[in-house]
Amino acid sequence: FKAPSRDHPALYRDLLRTNRVHWIAEEPPAELVREKMMECHFRFRHQMALVPCVLTLNQDGSVWVTLVKPERAITPGQFAVFYKGDECLGSGKILRIGPSVYTLQQGKNREESPKKEEIDKIEPAT
Repeated sequence: FKAPSRDHPALYRDLLRTNRVHWIAEEPPAELVREKMMECHFRFRHQMALVPCVLTLNQDGSVWVTLVKPERAITPGQFAVFYKGDECLGSGKILRIGPSVYTLQQGKNREESPKKEEIDKIEPAT
């Protein structure tokens, strides 16, 4: 897929899934184990700014990563690296990415309320 511009909504995602995460401390953070969810930061390109996210732990040790705001050009095969403050917690290979902002916008457009003319056809004005 070639997007018409570098900032096209089709390039932006806010959800991804990793494979089993390699935790530096060998175990997932206690908060993640206890709550099954945890706020932290991540990056998927070297030297990119850290992005706030929420991790959701899956039974197989993989995580869903929900971003606070969509990021551009997340691609399966890249590594998501997780941080709490300055501490690197671990990383996982990105296996799946959620729908693009563009796809989500298309879905919203289809779900919008009927147009005024369509309502007038159903309910004639009195």
